[in-house]
Amino acid sequence: MKQRILLITGWGGGTKLLHSLQQALQQQGHQVELINIFNAFDQDVLQHKAEWARQFDVIIGWSLGGQLASLLVDEIEQHYAEQKILITLASNPCFVANETWQTAMPQQTFQVFKQSFEQDAVTTLKKFGYMVCQGVESSKKDLITLQSLIQPQQTQLLEQGLELLENLNIVDILKNYQGKQYHIFAEQDVLVDCKVIQNFQEFDAKFLDVELIKGSHGCPVFKAELITDKICQYLQKIN
Repeated sequence: MKQRILLITGWGGGTKLLHSLQQALQQQGHQVELINIFNAFDQDVLQHKAEWARQFDVIIGWSLGGQLASLLVDEIEQHYAEQKILITLASNPCFVANETWQTAMPQQTFQVFKQSFEQDAVTTLKKFGYMVCQGVESSKKDLITLQSLIQPQQTQLLEQGLELLENLNIVDILKNYQGKQYHIFAEQDVLVDCKVIQNFQEFDAKFLDVELIKGSHGCPVFKAELITDKICQYLQKIN
């Protein structure tokens, strides 16, 4: 069954990073619209995006995009009593650790990164790109690919994105979501520890699937075919 898919990219690089994934999904017959991150802390923006996202069957997001996808399906469920299929890729529901969610980036590490971004955005973005590719044998080659795809982003959007990464906690949304949800994590990811899967196994959500694959945080960029296969297998299984 062919689906209408909304695909949301991650922080820092723009939509071009997920062009390969979009195309691979389209080659399987799905309609795929790809969008950048947005400021979900602005209630008007979130509501507008949710209203627009109703036209899609599946909402997929990478990293921060996965958190935004989760917010959208929650908004749609709350306001319209509709359940969309939620898929997240290398996305921690709580990116920065807190008392109830320890499997995440330490608060101090994130603060250092945020301050570094304020002082020198260009160098910090390069460092972030390196971390996206780290953990796998192909990291040097992957970094060259990543750098060729990154698009310049508005500083304001990047700052808003950092605020979202620092403060978003969508654990309760995932625990309580009545729709179908599928979360893919990467074994060698240095930004989202794959041990977070253990936390997911404690959720009571009715239709929740989690899978671990080999790869870095950039798996949707560098393993578009594999991710597409996983997504298509999941969609066939639930339909």
